[in-house]
Amino acid sequence: MSIAKVIEVIAEGSTIEDAIQNAALKACETIRHVKHVNVENIQALVEEGKIKTYRINAKVTFVIE
Repeated sequence: MSIAKVIEVIAEGSTIEDAIQNAALKACETIRHVKHVNVENIQALVEEGKIKTYRINAKVTFVIE
């Protein structure tokens, strides 16, 4: 039987996909067995009327050994 744990992270990127990938990559630097990234919220940071960067709030699920 496996037990999973969930943490919440915030990540940024030049696209929504980049922000999600950054969340997964950073989580994997310190956490083993990452299985899922569930995006809870997407924000676009705007400067001078243009989108500068995207920010996501996500829940990262990983299996505990």
